[in-house]
Amino acid sequence: MLWFIGLGISGSKSIPVEATDVLAKADIVYIEQFTSPISKADLEKIKKMTNGEFKPAKRWLVEDGKEILENAKKKKVVLLSYGDPYIATTHIELRTRAIEEKIKTYSIHASSSLTSMIGECGLHFYKLGRIATIMSEMKSLTTPYYVIYKNIIEGNHTVLLLEYNQDKDFFLEPKDALTGLIDTEKSQKRNVIGESTYAIVASRIGFRDQSIVSGKISSLKKTDFGKPPHTIIITGRLHFTESDALKILGRCLDEPMDNSEKTTKIAKQMMKRYVPMVREALEEVTPYYKDQKEFQVILENAELYIQDAEKFLEDGQDEVAVLSIGYADGLVDALRLAKGLEPKM
Repeated sequence: MLWFIGLGISGSKSIPVEATDVLAKADIVYIEQFTSPISKADLEKIKKMTNGEFKPAKRWLVEDGKEILENAKKKKVVLLSYGDPYIATTHIELRTRAIEEKIKTYSIHASSSLTSMIGECGLHFYKLGRIATIMSEMKSLTTPYYVIYKNIIEGNHTVLLLEYNQDKDFFLEPKDALTGLIDTEKSQKRNVIGESTYAIVASRIGFRDQSIVSGKISSLKKTDFGKPPHTIIITGRLHFTESDALKILGRCLDEPMDNSEKTTKIAKQMMKRYVPMVREALEEVTPYYKDQKEFQVILENAELYIQDAEKFLEDGQDEVAVLSIGYADGLVDALRLAKGLEPKM
């Protein structure tokens, strides 16, 4: 028998009442801390709730799962974790394996810092986009950068989890994560993240000393956020009720603002550059073919492709728009090469 039990977000105080009976009767209680740290005081309090073996579980032990599953075949085993047990995909995978091995599984859910944090900040949960993690290895920031980009395009908020290493007791500082995103913008140049981008740093959600600080990145980089864990939220399109809540529920360093206004889709960014360039190239090459009727249809098609590209973009058919301008560019380049002219770059 294998139980998956969530601790909630306030340590031993938030353990669900129904879980205390299960903990007392379990033969083995594994407690994992790789998703979030648990204080020594809370560990002692939880240990006192158990009568069986109490074992801290490293990440590798849960991911490997063999020891837990073997014990669960013969004993009452509990895997206890911070927040809700199924926020971590590792736990879902372990439960799936348990069921495949004919082990009975049970779940006791609890509040998660992810869901609680959105409400504590005053944001609308249905506007939460894809979540990303920022690691201390700053070369890995391209993925979270584009997660933010796609979410902002849709007007959604992005939760950025910051690296936590249980073995080294290491937490990535919000300032370092924000600086890394600014540096990534310099190489990607999609106008997604800048010093004026509005963001939230939510710290120690669920604890008495929790704090929520929001403002422009330029302001947040100068702020001391205290003890970890911390989470960053890059806001998308803020509803006025969200802006009002941010001012009341947390500390606002700057007036809340809409991050989605300055970011446009990659297709639009491409079209803004390529349409004028291709049209200019077409106008330049046209005089070379003014007396050659057999080429008039190619010139006309190139112009029509440019017009189609603009129309498709206006209609929201981004991929077709890019294809159309690509066709126009190809025709114009062929005409230029035929006359010994260099293609327009």
